[in-house]
Amino acid sequence: MSGFVDEAQLHAKAGDGGAGAVSFRREAHVDRGGPDGGDGGRGGDVWLVSTNNQASLLGFRDHPHRRATDGVHGQGKRKHGARGPDLEVPVPVGTVVRDRNGEVLCDLATPGERWLAAEGGRGGRGNARFLSNRRRAPAFGEQGERGEERWLGIELKLMADVALVGFPNVGKSTLISVVSAAKPKIADYPFTTLEPNLGVVRVGDPSSRDLVEFVMADIPGLVEGAAEGRGLGHRFLRHIERARVLVILLDLAPADGTTPSTQLSVLLDELGRYQPDLLERPRLVLGSKADLLVGDRAVDPACELVLSAVTGAGVPALLGRLATLVRAARAADEVPVTSVVVHRPLPEGIGVERLGPGRWEITGRAAVRAVALSDLNDPGALEEALGRLGRLGVDRALERAGAADGDEVEVGELSFTWYRDESAAPVAALPGTPRRRRSGSGRRGAS
Repeated sequence: MSGFVDEAQLHAKAGDGGAGAVSFRREAHVDRGGPDGGDGGRGGDVWLVSTNNQASLLGFRDHPHRRATDGVHGQGKRKHGARGPDLEVPVPVGTVVRDRNGEVLCDLATPGERWLAAEGGRGGRGNARFLSNRRRAPAFGEQGERGEERWLGIELKLMADVALVGFPNVGKSTLISVVSAAKPKIADYPFTTLEPNLGVVRVGDPSSRDLVEFVMADIPGLVEGAAEGRGLGHRFLRHIERARVLVILLDLAPADGTTPSTQLSVLLDELGRYQPDLLERPRLVLGSKADLLVGDRAVDPACELVLSAVTGAGVPALLGRLATLVRAARAADEVPVTSVVVHRPLPEGIGVERLGPGRWEITGRAAVRAVALSDLNDPGALEEALGRLGRLGVDRALERAGAADGDEVEVGELSFTWYRDESAAPVAALPGTPRRRRSGSGRRGAS
């Protein structure tokens, strides 16, 4: 079984909010105790946190589900329920999060970044919250809101200083095994490497400040047409996107007779078509398998350096050049980090959608939440839900959308007849139940 996974699915389920309690004070010598139901606790959030302690997405391949804890229900005597603890899900640095349509939601490119994957449901309010001079004994509370739940696609783009790029069987795995402690599979046939291999390379004296450490990535071999996905090109090419320095290996003794210059031209063309700015990265063109050159055959001028990973010839010169390039690239893109980056989705506003002639739907989490938490079979709770919709600006939104008096409006499970005239009263009912006309007057289109 492979120990490296760079694509996976994540099912994030935040905790549900606890329900508010419906309770009244009951004590000796207190004949009319008021409402004392406590609020429910908020459900826990699900956060993705980037860390250097994770190297792959293997933990999500067979176990994609991550669920936070629910909030605790409220109790009598104004006892509020405890909040559900948040769930932090560690992911490797370089993880990209996408929705089900493939749109990028977040890119966790530095250690410690946090992204809110699923927001916990709000706890319901107990009946003590609805006490007023007009409503002395509210006999209703709110249910807890369901926590956010969704499927996400996550993919890993390796964070390496140096990426080895070349055709299959050009000697990339042999090179990384010589200059680092990495132990990739090495064999004499194409596509021996089917997943990236990482190795830490140390150049210089450890006792001095000249020591340079950098991460080298052995990228699986590319073929012509990789930019269009041929030979799993897209899966391999994405690991090159974040590399600071590119090392392009050219086979000096190819079995098919392709010259190094032709190999270089094809590889650069594939990189440019996949992501044009890859051609602007610092790169080193390297001739590989120098030990297989026959006689005094001239080395192709496209090669800046020539080496043999088997004999070790040219390896010290290569490491010296790479240390210089990596040090310069790090200095160029070094950005001071002053605090942990926290990514939160933008709050969702109120929206109005036309369902048909004289029919409208109110969208937006705040509006749906105002209805979903209430027991709409209770007249007091129904009145409270309509009041919350009015305070959210549903009336103004319907007017701007062009709604007319008598139009039907739906919000979640609630439907009502909307009037602009202040002398008219709204009609509200649940789907599938007889509509009831509410008493009262005033501008109560959705309030």
